[in-house]
Amino acid sequence: MGIKEKKRMQKSLKKASSKFSGGKDETADFLPIEGGPGVKLAKSVPLSSKATVLYIGHIPHGFYENEMEGFFKQFGTVKKLRIARNKKTGKSKHFGFIQFESPEVAKIVAECMHNYLMCEHMLKVHLIEPENVHPKLWSGVNRFYKPPDWVKIERKRHDKERTLEGHKKLVEGIMKRDKKRRKKIEAAGMDYECPEIVGSNPPAPKKIRFD
Repeated sequence: MGIKEKKRMQKSLKKASSKFSGGKDETADFLPIEGGPGVKLAKSVPLSSKATVLYIGHIPHGFYENEMEGFFKQFGTVKKLRIARNKKTGKSKHFGFIQFESPEVAKIVAECMHNYLMCEHMLKVHLIEPENVHPKLWSGVNRFYKPPDWVKIERKRHDKERTLEGHKKLVEGIMKRDKKRRKKIEAAGMDYECPEIVGSNPPAPKKIRFD
């Protein structure tokens, strides 16, 4: 193939491309097989926010850590998840936080799941900027919450050794409640003699110490 033939081939290719692109000089990203004008792809705009943490409010009862992780996995990889719980009972406070691996996924979740109806609850989902995330938000997030054994704590408090002042304070409280009880019985018109509380009057010491 000579030089002249190569030039002819280049000219014919330029004419064909100009026909497909509608006679414009702008180069298209791709040309359709069926023919017609060329198509240019939309330019990807970089995200202005790099937030990956979301606040989720109005969480319904029964939608806990395992359920939330299984539900939000359909959007993308979940890095961390936390539901606020009561320290005494361990029950959910109906709000929590979730962190995704990419900010694009977090933005899509915030747009799709905000005001989403779930179990008669309207979920409230908002992005949290990185500078607004509390440094202790994820502390202890990998540990399963175990509510304290209040029966054991109360037993320990009840069985502890008391000083003389502590014993007097305890007896005073018991006598005060007993007095209120007697007044209520008298006000009701009931003829009832309440038994005296044993140990209300501590015995006098047998030994007398002289200075």
